Amino acid sequence: MIKLVEVQKSFGSQVVLDRLTLEVPPGKITAVIGPSGEGKSVLLKHMIGLLQPDAGKVFVEGEDITVMRRWELNRVRERFGMLFQNAALFDSMSVFENVAFPLEEKTKLSRPEIDAKVHEALEHVGLRGVDRKFPDELSGGMKKRVGLARALLLNPRIILFDEPTTGLDPIICRAIHQLIKDTHSRFGFTAVIVSHEIPEIFDISDYVAMLYRGRIIEMGTPEEIQRSDHPVVKQFISGSLEGPIHFV
Repeated sequence: MIKLVEVQKSFGSQVVLDRLTLEVPPGKITAVIGPSGEGKSVLLKHMIGLLQPDAGKVFVEGEDITVMRRWELNRVRERFGMLFQNAALFDSMSVFENVAFPLEEKTKLSRPEIDAKVHEALEHVGLRGVDRKFPDELSGGMKKRVGLARALLLNPRIILFDEPTTGLDPIICRAIHQLIKDTHSRFGFTAVIVSHEIPEIFDISDYVAMLYRGRIIEMGTPEEIQRSDHPVVKQFISGSLEGPIHFV
């Protein structure tokens, strides 16, 4: 579904992705974990073509997006949904208007059809009756649900989640994880989740990839990752201060 081959990316003298190779299994939930500042969000942006690698290839459903022209890349992006850290809602728009936005921009549906799809999407994420509220009237967890409803609206084959539970308390964090798992079971999309929520992310993931110093140093099922003998993986998932990862 998504495959990165020998991807290299630097910003100035800082190497962020260092000949990184990763294959995301189709129809599964893959979590990308690793210390802060290791380039996990940069990795997601390469998957959807928001960043171009300095070297290497990125394939989406067999197509090399690194050689595409803008109109071709836009066509591929239509297969994606994305949930950002802050949900990326428009403050001046109501919940309904935020969720309806991609339908109004990218389809020729009638107003009644748009209304029906928006209300259905909000019901999927447990937000019936909030369509007239504005983002500043919502809790952090509700904003994430609105963002997920919008991401689901065009029936994407792939959804990228960039730290979807950042800033949420443990109960809301668990609720968002369960919502992701439930919507994945219902719609069957391929999901890539960047997360620091250890060990909670293991409960909803089919596969886990560990990013460290610009490379995927290990990938496997949650059970395999938790049994890993790799010293970096062991230290990170245990939260130990002792080990090869140095904290400033």
